[in-house]
Amino acid sequence: MGPGPINAHPRVLRAMSADLLGQFDPEMTGYMNQVMALYRPIFGTRNQWTMLVDGTARAGIEAALVSMVAPGDVVLVVNFGRFGLLLTEILTRIGAVIETVDAPWGEVVPLDRVAEAIARCHPKIVATIHGDTSTTMAQPLDGFGELCRQAGALSYVDATATIGGMELAADRWGVDVVTGGLQKCLGGPSGSAPITISDKAAEHIGRRRHVEQGIRRDDIADGQGPRIRSNYFDLAMVMDYWSDKRLNHHTEATSMLYAARECARIALGEGLEARYARHAAAGRAMAAGLRAMGLTVFGDDAYRMTNVTGVFIPKGVDGEAVRKAMREQFEIEIGTAFGPLQGRIWRIGAMGYNAMKHKVLLTLAALEACLRMEGFALPLGDAVPAALEAWCQDEQA
Repeated sequence: MGPGPINAHPRVLRAMSADLLGQFDPEMTGYMNQVMALYRPIFGTRNQWTMLVDGTARAGIEAALVSMVAPGDVVLVVNFGRFGLLLTEILTRIGAVIETVDAPWGEVVPLDRVAEAIARCHPKIVATIHGDTSTTMAQPLDGFGELCRQAGALSYVDATATIGGMELAADRWGVDVVTGGLQKCLGGPSGSAPITISDKAAEHIGRRRHVEQGIRRDDIADGQGPRIRSNYFDLAMVMDYWSDKRLNHHTEATSMLYAARECARIALGEGLEARYARHAAAGRAMAAGLRAMGLTVFGDDAYRMTNVTGVFIPKGVDGEAVRKAMREQFEIEIGTAFGPLQGRIWRIGAMGYNAMKHKVLLTLAALEACLRMEGFALPLGDAVPAALEAWCQDEQA
């Protein structure tokens, strides 16, 4: 019950146990086509180029950035947590000129400040995180893509922590590239990164490949020109692999494709609106239960992710001792924190297969007991009823 990875859905684990197929077997390429179709509604898009990057969620992030950004390109990063800092680190390695528009941890960046930053630095790419699990905040994205488009910039969103648990609306937002991962709200294992790419972004990536083919070999050796500086993460080549051409690029991670396919089938079978409502209920119940214990929930309520809740560790309580007791006494894992929040908050997740009423209630009851073991005085027995009432809030309405 941390910020991810979480328990995989049993159906996903069963799917992964199926026998392997050759990557050009008609059955395998049929599964690839199914995956493309299944993930379009999950991303909220009609993009043709909706597929998988083999690797953890970070593989999707790096593939997007290394394929979109050339050395010397100005990139604006919307930074409100650890994973905004990750984008800047990857972009530094690419050789981009990085500008940022920042918010304190626990807040988000208002769209008007993003607009001001775009006007100031004239970026070629604008990149942001949707939900940053380090701060438990979700950046509002309505109007984000249009703002970038009007400025002639491409837009990128890392939705690793929200895909399958909070609405993604790539087309409505007008976002060019969105990447995700399986290990959080989709209820799968880490190791496959769903991605969607707009036609505009695909054309941009394709032009980089075509220009590269005209560069002299010695120029390439000197590191000059706009070439995509990765073979494995070259999205132009990955798109050829997923296209009808089926140009060989790498050996497909067959078991992970099975997992990604089953994650999507489960999500769509439940219904996306129902799934988002379930995650919202779980987050609402978790926050209500924590507050009923007398604890302080971290961050701005208006922009809280539905699937991860930050809560301040009470003064005088050993946060790591509580986490250890949760794990050893109840076999429940909750998360620690990073950076300026390290040692100050716990991050408690309820997502994917774990965004269930009974799992939220068990977690709260266990936390209550472990806090008592550490000598923290709290109102006994209030957390679970408060969580139950909050879970059923929409049903009662």
